Amino acid sequence: MKRDPSDSPARPLRSRLTVEGMDRTPHRTFLRAMGLDDETIARPFVGVVSTQGENTPCSLGLRPQAEAAKTGVVMGGGWPFEFTTVSVSDGVSMNHRGMRMSLVSRELIADSVEAVVRGHAYDALVGFGGCDKTLPGLLMAMVRLNCPSVFMYGGAMLPGEWRGKPASTVNAYEGVGAVLAGTMSEADLASLERACSPTVGSCPGQFTANTMAMVSETLGLALPGTAMMPAVFTERLALARASGQAVMRILQGYGPLPRDLVTRKSLENACAAVAATGGSTNAGLHLPAIAHEAGIRFTLDDVADVFHRTPLIADLQPGGRFLARDLHYAGGTSAVLRSLLDGGYLHGDALTLAGTTLRESLAQVAAPDGQVVRSASAPIHATGGVVVLKGNLAPDGALVKIAGLKTLAFEGPARVFDCEEDCTEAVRNRAYKAGDVLIIRNEGPVGGPGMREMLGTTALIYGQGMGEKVALVTDGRFSGATRGLCIGYAGPESAAGGPIALVRDGDRIRIDCERAILELLVPADELARRREVWQPARRERLAGVLEKYARLVGPAHQGAVTHSGAMAWPEG
Repeated sequence: MKRDPSDSPARPLRSRLTVEGMDRTPHRTFLRAMGLDDETIARPFVGVVSTQGENTPCSLGLRPQAEAAKTGVVMGGGWPFEFTTVSVSDGVSMNHRGMRMSLVSRELIADSVEAVVRGHAYDALVGFGGCDKTLPGLLMAMVRLNCPSVFMYGGAMLPGEWRGKPASTVNAYEGVGAVLAGTMSEADLASLERACSPTVGSCPGQFTANTMAMVSETLGLALPGTAMMPAVFTERLALARASGQAVMRILQGYGPLPRDLVTRKSLENACAAVAATGGSTNAGLHLPAIAHEAGIRFTLDDVADVFHRTPLIADLQPGGRFLARDLHYAGGTSAVLRSLLDGGYLHGDALTLAGTTLRESLAQVAAPDGQVVRSASAPIHATGGVVVLKGNLAPDGALVKIAGLKTLAFEGPARVFDCEEDCTEAVRNRAYKAGDVLIIRNEGPVGGPGMREMLGTTALIYGQGMGEKVALVTDGRFSGATRGLCIGYAGPESAAGGPIALVRDGDRIRIDCERAILELLVPADELARRREVWQPARRERLAGVLEKYARLVGPAHQGAVTHSGAMAWPEG
């Protein structure tokens, strides 16, 4: 039954712990020092968090959107408190030791938002993220806190143009490989460098940021239409304002809490959206982590089931032709979800942010355009653009993006490298050959620590024209922009004694993406002998955040999480 809008909020206001009563006089003085008066102190308190910063174009344009959300909160009867949290630019940290901090930052973001919201007893939360780990970090915080919450993605940059064709950062990475292969001049690379990233915003392909933005809409934690709209479109300010108003409606009892939205059904829907768009393999890491915050066991096996039964229907980069801007004009996330729903690949009774079902929210969405998004009855590929492989080389699973691949089966001898740098050096020097299976180990969550992305290496391979002539297998991660026969997240990782630790140069490895198999073709008794003499790789002494992370982090197939999950907020 609906309440009269003049009624007091239906949900308890935790913020009253900080302002009501004589013993809260000192607390109120701090609020008055910030310009609040009796009327504003009496309002619900809403945290507005962003990863605004000058370290990446992904986050550089978030502040105006956060300001617009604050206006929406005030319009809805609340009072906003803006704060920021960290981000690590995957682009700047790629292919050196700084990448160890990327996945770690996901936990730092979730933990820091929890600390601020709990410490100040805010009643609700609006969050803005841009770069890859900021999206799952904020979503994890919202589900962990389970207070009225709305997420909004900051948007992707517009693509550049180089020699009459769209260009993005991934072209620059691959251009380095082309120069090393002698198929591009350094002058051309310098020209491309200046053309491929013309605006603020995240990378424009269906890489990790755009994939997780689509996940946020699919889970119901973000308003429809926010994921694929480019960062520089001023209509984003209206959507941000609407997000601020929406969180106030939820606080007043007119919408669901995060754990009402994040259910097994909505998680399966999110997996379907990733598979249907050839999204980032990192979603296989982040979805279990978001589920963990809700107390739902949702592992890579669950992800694999959905990936296998969902068709690839969106023709998006890096495996396809189109970018986020194109998908926005073709109907955005809603167009993908409508096509999947019509094909019977979604749970239509999952809830949305408005409190309606997904089926109800998609009722007026137009049919797909047939180019950027196809009908589920006429897919690009019968199964999803991302596949989970299993076998004796990865009993806990490994992930590969098959969208755009021409070769789905591969067998060859292993070339083993004990860290990313060693493999990158070999690739730079072209000290490998067609048919090799490059192995990079000791790069998992614990072994890295931090589970680095390998885009620097994989882009070099692709740029050298070897993207499907070799395979790469690692217990580390890949960027959403990685393409080629690249298999990551192999578990158990080397540091945990997983089979990848036992591979030797020359061992035959079989990859079959159609049958979802990753096999080390070495007899079991020989592997047993190797295990008897195996020793963990020696690494430098750890301290600081990496030491804490390595002690706490769990395995990749469970989301690489660092706490027991499903926290409750004690009252009082």
